[in-house]
Amino acid sequence: MSKLDPVTLVVIQNGLQQVCNEMDLAFCRAAFSPVISEALDRSDGIYHRDTGELIAQGDLGLPVFVGTMQFSTQAVIERARNPKPGDIYIVNDPYMGGTHLMDVKFVKPFFYQGKLFSWLANTGHWPDTGGMVPGGFSANATEVEQEGLRLPPVKLYKQGVLDEEILSIILSNIRIADQRIGDIKAQAAALSIGEKRLTALLDRYGADVVEAAIAELKARAAQQMRARIRAIPDGVYRGSAVVDSDGVVDEPLHIAMCVTKSGDELHFDMSGSSPPCQGPMNSVLATTKSSIYLAVKHIFPDVPINAGTFEPLKITDPEGTFLYAKYPRPVSGCAAEVSQRIAEAVFNALVQAMPDQLFAAPAGTSGNLALGGFDPERNRAYVMYVISGGGYGGWFAGDGLTNGCSTIGISKTTPIEVMEQYYPVLFEEYSLHEGSGGAGKYRGGFGVNYTIRLRRGEARASMVMDHGRSGPRGVLGGEDGGLNTVAIERAGSGQYVPPHLSKDQDIAIKAGDRVRVSTPGGGGYGNPAERDAALIERDILRGYYTREQANRRFPKAAAAE
Repeated sequence: MSKLDPVTLVVIQNGLQQVCNEMDLAFCRAAFSPVISEALDRSDGIYHRDTGELIAQGDLGLPVFVGTMQFSTQAVIERARNPKPGDIYIVNDPYMGGTHLMDVKFVKPFFYQGKLFSWLANTGHWPDTGGMVPGGFSANATEVEQEGLRLPPVKLYKQGVLDEEILSIILSNIRIADQRIGDIKAQAAALSIGEKRLTALLDRYGADVVEAAIAELKARAAQQMRARIRAIPDGVYRGSAVVDSDGVVDEPLHIAMCVTKSGDELHFDMSGSSPPCQGPMNSVLATTKSSIYLAVKHIFPDVPINAGTFEPLKITDPEGTFLYAKYPRPVSGCAAEVSQRIAEAVFNALVQAMPDQLFAAPAGTSGNLALGGFDPERNRAYVMYVISGGGYGGWFAGDGLTNGCSTIGISKTTPIEVMEQYYPVLFEEYSLHEGSGGAGKYRGGFGVNYTIRLRRGEARASMVMDHGRSGPRGVLGGEDGGLNTVAIERAGSGQYVPPHLSKDQDIAIKAGDRVRVSTPGGGGYGNPAERDAALIERDILRGYYTREQANRRFPKAAAAE
């Protein structure tokens, strides 16, 4: 292969990226569900025709889907028989390269001049796929069938025509089925946009040149990642993270992370982690691996992302642990929660080797809250899904970000004005979770508080969150961040706190009842005694900490009294 002109190479690289970005925009602009259109819980990408490896992903896509969509595309390739132009496969099976059942993948063969060139794929978080509770986040599920409808790779579109029989099976097994067709057509339309834009790119530069560029970009990404890894001192680094509970057995789950740096490779071993659990906090292998990919990408954000980025990362399959779920283990918490604990364990291990490039643990929970009910005023059922931000960890040069998105993605809280328009709820509070930032030389950022009041009808609330028992970890002497808390306030009958603190399901609420949530703050970085006294006083004046909290956490604040 002749060496590509560097200008042509970078233009093709950006062209592939732009194809994915336009798919992202088309998807979110056309989607019906606020969790996709507003919260951006989705992703689009281009994948290799034979291996399913990542070629490019949109800037607006969730990082955790980077790895999992490779595995789900591979599952489609293994099972596809004579794919034709216009075919679209649908799949959400967690054990076939998936996450939880609500993350529904569409995979489409892309043909150029009559030959299969690549696959286009996207993932969208559907608000409901059936199961025990509205929204799919069943905190008490003990088998995957209780979590919703599981779909192996099947052709939903055949040569551009929607298969009404398969669609009817899907719609007959999920809630608010009448509202799903908007998301389905938006997801398919995004792939059609990708076809048009990728065809235009190939028309301009030729298939051979673009293929050569893809191979070169993969090799360069691997080369750049290896260069970053070489700068880490050789050695064995151990880290850990804790999941509150599995939702069924009220005991913590432990992640034991052993990272071995040797030459230009990182080896990850989690074999010392807790065994498979009864509840839905098991993680399928695709999600476990993708969590490590995204953790390393957080550490080295400047390395371009494609399959080459992951080549120097060697992961031992964690057989016999809750991080390698097999059928029929429930998995609804794997992508949104366990994945973030895995990333935290990587950070916790490598901060010892590279303290000037890492940070204390972020809030590390997506704060999954689902509210499902019937709106008597609009005479229709609904499922409202809320995700929320939290504090980032302090780092070597500053304090953590407040109300940042989760570790696994760029998803943001749906604007409360949109949720109040769609659903019979009123947000009575949305405020800073004061005091939640972990103390340190550089403190953690703060989480948020919000209160939702049901305005009319009846509903059921379910949540799968984390960090309710132990806050995000501080590092290098920093303190842990504040806890996640949840409470249901029933009008005239007191307060209900979930026994597992961060996980529960099917909580009946009536008009006038409130759901109160506080999200975690980030961990602190470095010894709190080393924090600048002026910064402590500033935080007190801004109301971030009370004087009493500051005196307790920061020695300089107490000394100044």
